Amino acid sequence: MAEKKVTKKAAAPKAEEAKKSTVKKAAAPKKDAAKAIVVNAENAGFKAGDVYQALAAAEKALSVKEIAKAAKISEEETLLGLGWLFKEGKLAAADDKVTLA
Repeated sequence: MAEKKVTKKAAAPKAEEAKKSTVKKAAAPKKDAAKAIVVNAENAGFKAGDVYQALAAAEKALSVKEIAKAAKISEEETLLGLGWLFKEGKLAAADDKVTLA
């Protein structure tokens, strides 16, 4: 009987290891994925205002990343505001930077 107990104990860890290897943890959601951007005329207008204020305060050409940091909004929201302002003809682009027209 001593042999049976040894084989059962040896077999149990193998079964547990097999279960652990097949179980996959779900990936944690990314920080940006958790925040949804609402795209509507009102929100786009507010983001355009944030972008315009950031560019006016800087008084120089800025990259999208720099505008987002200055305006304290995400890069996606920055692009939404930039699109609005470009459509209105209030911006000029040179190289990879944007400035007020």
